[in-house]
Amino acid sequence: MPFAAALIDLDGTLLDTVPDLADAANAMLTDLGHATLPADLIGTFIGKGTENLVKRTLTHVHPNRTEPSAPDLAHALHIFHTHYEHFNGLRSTIYPGVVEGLKAFEAAGVKLGVVTNKPTVFTQALLQRTGLDAWFSVQVCGDTCERKKPDPMPFLHACSLLGVAPDQTLAIGDSVNDALAARAAGLTVLAVPYGYNEGHSVHDLDVDGIVDTLLDAAAWSGQRA
Repeated sequence: MPFAAALIDLDGTLLDTVPDLADAANAMLTDLGHATLPADLIGTFIGKGTENLVKRTLTHVHPNRTEPSAPDLAHALHIFHTHYEHFNGLRSTIYPGVVEGLKAFEAAGVKLGVVTNKPTVFTQALLQRTGLDAWFSVQVCGDTCERKKPDPMPFLHACSLLGVAPDQTLAIGDSVNDALAARAAGLTVLAVPYGYNEGHSVHDLDVDGIVDTLLDAAAWSGQRA
């Protein structure tokens, strides 16, 4: 396999986390006196971290679609995090082909890392609760670096931690944030079509290929040798 490492997104790529995020967001809305929202709609708010998720959720329920003030956002984010600490991992599920794909990469000697915009405390708990934590020697989260995806910094930091060059590294994600960040970092980029991407098609992304599963991603990578 031509890649020394594979850096994989978490929400929408490894795991379907919409049920847990929606439960936490709706619990937050209830506490704030708002009506709840459909889980599918909340799923389109995922991708740029929990602060953005909360901001977009509050903006959607505001009568004039006005973004919350900084104090209101901070208050709502605290409430969301309190609920998400409980819901995180309760209803999330591993996507088909993920475990098989991780096994294929491992068998090929490829180092594995997670690069996500989710905060560290929630990332570690989620990977542990779903049994995926043992696969990844590196976890770069939304609060690991100064900037999040779509900035390239998290991918470059993960490459540094793994001791691999960006041009020897494969990125796998489901959203424009993954594609922009990985491309700017100089990585080869694959997208999976089953994730969130803020409600848009992955076929519009600047990627090197679209694969149905992580197992297909491993096969695609092997064919590049």
